[in-house]
This record gives sequence, C-alpha cells and structure tokens, in this order.
Amino acid sequence: MDISSMTLDELTGLIISKGEKKYRAKQIFEWIHSKFARDFSQMTNLSKDFRCFLEKEWLIPSVEIERKYESLEDGVCKYLLRLPKDTIIEAVLMRYSFGNSVCVSSQAGCFMGGVFCRSGEAGFFRNLSAYEILAQVYRIQEDIGERISNIVIMGCGEPLHNFESVVKFIEIISSSEGLGIGKRHITLSTCGIVPYIYKLADLRLGVNLALSLHASDDSSRRKIMPVAKSYSIDETISACSYYAETTGRRVTYEYALIGGINDSKEAAKKLGNLLKGRLAHVNLIPVNEVAGSNLSRSDSKIIQEFYSILCTFNIDTTIRRELGSDIAAACGQLKSEFSKG
Repeated sequence: MDISSMTLDELTGLIISKGEKKYRAKQIFEWIHSKFARDFSQMTNLSKDFRCFLEKEWLIPSVEIERKYESLEDGVCKYLLRLPKDTIIEAVLMRYSFGNSVCVSSQAGCFMGGVFCRSGEAGFFRNLSAYEILAQVYRIQEDIGERISNIVIMGCGEPLHNFESVVKFIEIISSSEGLGIGKRHITLSTCGIVPYIYKLADLRLGVNLALSLHASDDSSRRKIMPVAKSYSIDETISACSYYAETTGRRVTYEYALIGGINDSKEAAKKLGNLLKGRLAHVNLIPVNEVAGSNLSRSDSKIIQEFYSILCTFNIDTTIRRELGSDIAAACGQLKSEFSKG
C-alpha cells in the first residue's frame, strides 16, 4: 500500500487501526511531506522494529529526476522524472520575482487531443497518484535548494480526469505538516470537464481555476479542442461562473491565439461579450509551434488588436510572456516521453 498518497487524517486512521499511537502518523507524514524521506529507514525517530514493520507493509514510490534541461534564454528548467515501471513525466520550474513556481503533470500522457498541445502525441498511459504529483515539487525543491511558493497544475494531462488524486495533492501540499503552500498560490488548469468544475467548486478548496478556452464560439472550439463536442461554451462558462461565485476566486480564461483560426476582431468581440461582467481574467497566449500541426502564431499586431478589443469590454487581460521555448517547456510543448538517444 502506498501511504505517501494519504492525507494526514487517512494515515492517522490507518496507523490507529494497526494498534499504534496516533502521533506516529504525524511523524511519518512529516518525514514524507516535509523532510522528503524516500524510504522508511530514514525515519530515525521511529523505533527500528516499527520501521521494519513499515517496510514490510507499505511503500513510498520511487520518483527521481532523470534529466534536467535549463533554458539559456530565461532560466526556466524542464525536469524529466522517472516513476515506477519506467514511466517518464515532465515538470517545469519557473523563477519569478515573487518566488519559484512549478508546473506539475497530473497524468502520464493525455487523451484530450488539443491540436496545439504535444502532451497527447504519445497517447495516454495512466493517472498519477497524489504522491507522484507531490514528488515533482519535492524533487525540484531539493534540486534547487530553494522554497517552491507557487504551483500550477498545467503540465501533461487533464487534472479533473484524475480528480481524487489531484484533490489529495492539493490537501497535502497545502498542509501545515507538509510544505504549507497556500491554496491561493495553487492554480488548476482544465480543458473544461463541466461536472467536475461544479464538484471542485462545491469542495471550496480555494485554489485558482484556469480554463483552456481558446475560442469564442462552439464551431471554432470543436475544431481545436475535442472536449467541446461534449460541453458547449455556454455550459462551460456557466460552470466557471459558478466556481467564481461559490469560491470568490476569479477564473482565468486561457486563450491561445492561432493565426487565421481564432484571432479575428470578430472572435475578440464575441469573447468580450461572453465574459463581460464576470469575475474573469483573460490570458492571451501566442501559440507555440507544435511539430506536424501546421498551426502558426498570430502576428504581434493582431495579438495587440485582440488585447485592445477585450480591454474595451473592461475585461482584465494579459499577454503571456513566452518562457522555456528553447527547451520545449513552453505552453503546450510538454509531452510524456523520453528517448535515450
């Protein structure tokens, strides 16, 4: 049994059921999630007999850095991490003036099929456990010797398709017995799995929500995001508005600008009408090149015009600064694969 993916309450219940003292659970939890212990032998304030028992009954999965790539342009670092059964995932470190931010993956591979995203090129392999998501942060913090203060769940995979593990990840990473990263410093990005947006809202975790919207009408969105065939834009934005109203947290709408597809003045006006008056922020993303997709980034003048139109609707809008493109760590460039060649 993998006890490293358990919340403190779950671990406490398990420890008590084994006839051990309640405080043992907190000791184990802090060793794993605060001191980053990789095995039970490191837990030196536990008796030798108890450590032997733990080793026989339970496990902490191995998650180790396989390779690290550092951008020469902006200092962004992409990490390849090896999980059990030779599964390889990717995570990205970004340094800002306000602190260190890590972009974590929630799945190995992805089956959402966004045409501008590389994450699904090799297919979908499996969901990650809560600990496998957590360990991406732990290994990177150990590697740089600096605190991680912000997390974006925007790497490979659709977080809401791995709902239970992602919620546990949020609960553990924000725990005072763990790293204690505030939930307002955690952003979950989704393609728009409508029922789970409502479910997440009702949990009132207080994390930030980002929606990969990328179009202002259903016809355009279906061409670039298969999820749009299941949930219309109206349904999706209604769910996001419910999230904002329930949690008091502004929703970020991610919009990758693709030349000749979704970057017209008419598209900008439609988007403005969709979001005006809502608790919303639009993040415009000049699309990154993806091999074989034949997509081109919008001209800088067109991007600026799109931005200006949204501003006329009094919608808070930013143009994302591109980071990590020279090491394939920018938005849409992560993919869960590894070649030794």
